[in-house]
Amino acid sequence: MDLSIIIPSFNERDNIVPIVERIHTALRDEPIRYEIWFVDDSTDDTVDVLSEMEAVDKQVHVYHRDSERGLASAVVAGFARARGEYLIVMDADLQHPPELLPEIYRNLAAGSDIVIPSRFVSGGSDGGLGPLRKLVSWVARVIGQLALRRLRKISDCTSGYFGVNRNVVDGAQLDPIGWKILIEVLVKGRYKTVHEIPYEFLARDAGESKMSMREQWNYFRHLFRLVSQSPADRRFFLFCAIGASGVVVNLVVLSILKYALRVPDTSASIIASLVAMLSNYIWNDQITWRASGQRKWNIKLPLFIGISLVGIALTTLVMDGFRAVGVAVPIGQVIGILVSTVWSYMMNNRLTWKDTQEKVREEVVVTREEGRIRSV
Repeated sequence: MDLSIIIPSFNERDNIVPIVERIHTALRDEPIRYEIWFVDDSTDDTVDVLSEMEAVDKQVHVYHRDSERGLASAVVAGFARARGEYLIVMDADLQHPPELLPEIYRNLAAGSDIVIPSRFVSGGSDGGLGPLRKLVSWVARVIGQLALRRLRKISDCTSGYFGVNRNVVDGAQLDPIGWKILIEVLVKGRYKTVHEIPYEFLARDAGESKMSMREQWNYFRHLFRLVSQSPADRRFFLFCAIGASGVVVNLVVLSILKYALRVPDTSASIIASLVAMLSNYIWNDQITWRASGQRKWNIKLPLFIGISLVGIALTTLVMDGFRAVGVAVPIGQVIGILVSTVWSYMMNNRLTWKDTQEKVREEVVVTREEGRIRSV
């Protein structure tokens, strides 16, 4: 079998016949052996429509679930049942145009590990979403890209329309929550190349949207779990938490030196900062980058201190720059702290606790086709 098309469905009875017909039309002239797998969680008579379709169309297969719900888990169930060398996931609501299936397949067959029709490359469009849905989608996409490094090069990481080589997901421990299965695949799959092609996200013709506050909550739960399971992605958050603890250490030591031991203010401030810096180094070495690198402390500690000192200078420079254009000092200081935190993390990750093996593993090549809208 060349291709398996996996379609999760929930109460989509009016869309079943049209989507099957359009898939057959799109692939009619392609020399592709393909099957269509519906993984159905419906509570209406969608399953009856699917059963009738399966009875007359040998390329259609149906797996109905009574005790389990969720788009992402339905896709995983489809992966387990599909026989194709290549797998394409799409929604049942016809907002994902089946006419793109041949192009997705050709890119997979040409060697791309993952192919993502994107709304956000030149030639793409998310016109099928209303203003509120566009805002929600943008926020979800940006939060995901900030939280997980493997999403940062992908323009449409929350897409529900994508194709993968079977090797990407075979053996991957996929355990998604909610509706964004592509994020799970991008974080846990085994791949080196991602190819994005433009497409127009279409307005729904029939049925009702399945988006809800519960699904939004599940999305954030999913991101949190993926970050917690990924040492590389949770490092930045650990680094920030340890940095915050360093502020507490600094203030406690400063108070003891100034008020209990009567140490002069300048000396107390310098000593407190050095103690906090040492505390941050120890915690980062033992927790944040525990498994990284083989360097000894007499190399790592000076690097860490040097980077921290430059970070302090960077904070001051940013604050001074914003003050010069009329921004209040506290606001400029906060912006400077954010900038220096990101800079310090990146430099410590690259220099102090260098881990070249992980960097090689994380390298992903993303290519894009631009300038063409696929519409029907």
